[in-house]
Amino acid sequence: MPYHPLAPDLTEVKDEDLYNKINELTSKMQSAYRLGSRDAIYQMQMLMGHYQEELSVRNRKKLEDMEKKDRKSTRLNSSHIPLSR
Repeated sequence: MPYHPLAPDLTEVKDEDLYNKINELTSKMQSAYRLGSRDAIYQMQMLMGHYQEELSVRNRKKLEDMEKKDRKSTRLNSSHIPLSR
């Protein structure tokens, strides 16, 4: 789905604020669907795609960071295992 041309840069937006934007936009989209406003729906779908992509990028980064930390922790812990005598 194409990005909305006027979508803001979301890289500096806090996670909580991004979730709030998604919730607010979801509510507006529901209203637009009830009213049958196709143009507004299309614009909001583009914005939603932009918001969700940013959230997806952040979640992937968090997962990668956790995996790196886990691998590092595993290596450190395994190097301290005493050898059997």
